[in-house]
Amino acid sequence: MKIIKGLWTRLVIFRMVMKDGRIPFWSKFLLGIALVYFLVPFDLISDFIPLLGQLDDITIISILVTLAIKLIPAQLIEKYRKDI
Repeated sequence: MKIIKGLWTRLVIFRMVMKDGRIPFWSKFLLGIALVYFLVPFDLISDFIPLLGQLDDITIISILVTLAIKLIPAQLIEKYRKDI
């Protein structure tokens, strides 16, 4: 549950920061990859395997979003984190 809450917080921050013109291209690119991975039915581990199939989705998307957030200047992150 902690992973999902952390991912949700990162997604909210990223959505808020996307409107700012100072965000790097690579942050947008990584978020795009995470979104495509979430929407496309291709999986590294099949969802038919109980629990393990969903864990790979959460893990990969969480890593991509975290990397995208780390590429954003810290001042912007702190500014938007206070707004949450």
